[in-house]
Amino acid sequence: MKRYTVEKRKIPSTGRDIKILIFRPTVAKRESARTPGVLWIHGGGYATGMAEMAYFSRPLALVKKYGAVVVCVDYRLSVEQPYPAALEDCHAALCWLRDHAAELGVNPAQLMVGGESAGGGLTAALCMYERDKGGVQIAYQMPLYPMLDDRDTDSSRDNHAPVWNTKRNHAAWKLYLKGLEDIPPHAAPARQTDYRDLPPAYTFVGDIEPFYCETLTYIDNLRAAGVEASVDVYPNWYHAYDMFFPFKKKAKKAIAKFEAEFVSATEKYFREQNN
Repeated sequence: MKRYTVEKRKIPSTGRDIKILIFRPTVAKRESARTPGVLWIHGGGYATGMAEMAYFSRPLALVKKYGAVVVCVDYRLSVEQPYPAALEDCHAALCWLRDHAAELGVNPAQLMVGGESAGGGLTAALCMYERDKGGVQIAYQMPLYPMLDDRDTDSSRDNHAPVWNTKRNHAAWKLYLKGLEDIPPHAAPARQTDYRDLPPAYTFVGDIEPFYCETLTYIDNLRAAGVEASVDVYPNWYHAYDMFFPFKKKAKKAIAKFEAEFVSATEKYFREQNN
């Protein structure tokens, strides 16, 4: 028997409807009071990708093995509309998850957000946005090797690693930030100066990829603000290594650690929604 179901829906966002995919365990592994709801945001440099990338990334295991309910969002890509379209769509999907918590059988006090690459960047941006606007209360964030900084860092400058490099990074940010003169933290989260009251976080990153430095800086800034946050660094990994080679020994190690951190988070982190 298949261990999960998937449902496609259209939900309203700013100026249009967007597609979401809802993944649920076939057999409930948790009581609804203990079932986390996860919004997972796909990567693709803000310019490419789709919700169906969940089949090749980390969220499906959270459903099949640990009983989470996962919503994946098809946000508007920068080739269609630049910032803030993607963030608006992610916000709409998160609000939908909160508002339909009872229908989905999830605990509204345990809503989590995660994503890889640009999805990790949108994870961080969404956490900042919800905090600043007094919106959805996010219990935990999982921004995997996130795309956070539109400025060059020591690791993104002159980087020629496979998959993602300096040239692609510059092109992607140019598309996403088109028309902006003053770049806000909700667009490029590394520009944030106030990390207080953001959700606890876990991430991992490779040490030869462009986002290595900005990932470590993000975790350091969260810790400095009193937020629980941790990162694992994997030597000689380039961007999205776990997605390209999930069956290699070192990828299995990273995936197992990510899942262990998720399980730990389900036992530790809760945030009640505002009335």
